[in-house]
Amino acid sequence: MPSTPEPIFHGVIALELRDGQPPREAALAVARAGDVAELLGRDLVALAPAAAGCDLALLGAHFDPAEALRPGWPVHRRVQELLQRAPGRGQGARAIGFGADAAGEVPLPLHCDPALAGGGLRVLPFVLQGEDVEAVATVLEAELLDRGMASAGLALALQDGLGASIEHARLLSLHDLLAMTALQYENAGLAPLWTLLEAALLEPDAEAWLDSAPEPLARYGDGEVRIALMDPVAWHARNAPAEADAARLERGFALFQARQRQFAAVLGAHGIDVNFVHCADGKDDCLR
Repeated sequence: MPSTPEPIFHGVIALELRDGQPPREAALAVARAGDVAELLGRDLVALAPAAAGCDLALLGAHFDPAEALRPGWPVHRRVQELLQRAPGRGQGARAIGFGADAAGEVPLPLHCDPALAGGGLRVLPFVLQGEDVEAVATVLEAELLDRGMASAGLALALQDGLGASIEHARLLSLHDLLAMTALQYENAGLAPLWTLLEAALLEPDAEAWLDSAPEPLARYGDGEVRIALMDPVAWHARNAPAEADAARLERGFALFQARQRQFAAVLGAHGIDVNFVHCADGKDDCLR
């Protein structure tokens, strides 16, 4: 019989950068990553004492939040794989930080997506694993959002190790990061897209639709999002049937196309495949 996967908690250290200035270093040096993992462990134990009995692994590289919020959680899967291969398993709780080597080279598992290297918020992923992790996860899911501000020692170690000017450093669960991102997207006018993104992340085998004019027509299913490409006549019939002014129609269609490109870019940042499908009549059958 296949073994049952060991429970695991996914979290991040979220760094809000002062003035959006990117860190000087792509990753902590390996020795500093170990120190940061120890400090992180102390912060977590202060909130959930049973965390002291769990293995903790930190990826000492910083990523865009969208990289942490991709189907299958690939960034956290990297941390888990490194933890599984690390020495000392079964010899007591470990706190391990993975960072750049002695020559300053950043190994492949710590590489961020170069297209997403900017931005004012960066995250360092970590995992907790062990027989008590389910109880620990329950506590952390309840406490981190309100009480997860990093200690001064942890924040300073991150600032010095990454060469970053940090406004705030806080600990979040992956679910906290998901909720925070949903709110940010809502504030940025991207709330309609969240239905598709949430399905891809949390219910990858489900189907989800965006079918509310004047937004793009799109469907999530089979691991991808299909977006309907319409010609001006089909778009007019679906989105602006009562409009007769040619100039307004032209501007409206151009804005619609820009909205499609915006949605595709956001989905792509989250690692979700996007296919544009020609829909001559503007109906949703073409997306099935």
